[in-house]
Amino acid sequence: MNTPILECVGLDAGHDGVPVVRGLDLQVGAGEVVALVGPNGAGKTTTLLTISGLLEGLGGSVRIDGRSTSRRHSALARTRNTVRRGVALVPEDRALFPGLTVREHLRLAAANRAASDAALAPFPLLTMLADRRAGLLSGGEQQMLAVARALATRPRLLLVDEMSLGLAPIVVEQLLPTVRTIARETNTGVLLVEQQVPAALAVSDRAYVLRRGHIIATGPAATLAADRDLLTASYLGDGTPGPRSYG
Repeated sequence: MNTPILECVGLDAGHDGVPVVRGLDLQVGAGEVVALVGPNGAGKTTTLLTISGLLEGLGGSVRIDGRSTSRRHSALARTRNTVRRGVALVPEDRALFPGLTVREHLRLAAANRAASDAALAPFPLLTMLADRRAGLLSGGEQQMLAVARALATRPRLLLVDEMSLGLAPIVVEQLLPTVRTIARETNTGVLLVEQQVPAALAVSDRAYVLRRGHIIATGPAATLAADRDLLTASYLGDGTPGPRSYG
């Protein structure tokens, strides 16, 4: 990997000064899909919110293109700074405006018509629904719109939180591979937080397993997917085992 787009070094993150994530080291390169998996409460969403600037880091650093993001500014200033550096977040709740149409969501996010059209390219269905209000879209269509809106900013780093949440398995099977296509065709780095672990590992290049705020395993996604004992222990085991790194 060349200089990573994203590099977390010894990152401590949490809420109200209480760390949830401790000493996290993580990298994402251009055109790479990296999965961050682990049980509920492991600190996955906290990690994404801290990278995006919505939460203030408690220690360590977040580097975008080798430059550390500041922890000394307001959440608004931190978020604006990360957006300017090409970071886009697809939040767990999608954060759509029910009364706005697909076209209006993209118009708000995109700098120009070309960026809006490019954001729709991975989701042909949305083109046909351009004048439909977000509140009238299905869950899968809303998730497509949330991702398309993020893509309309032409990010270098895309953070996706729980794409499968509330969706039928067949919809998840259709949507998750789109993440792989986006990374490959736009050279965007993607950090994917996902509860559907097999599906997430199937579209990822590398993965990190997070448990109780600590990375307990990292390596090629295919290798981690084959270690069923590790994944089972990560979700069901007691204690925090020492970190395991796969080549």
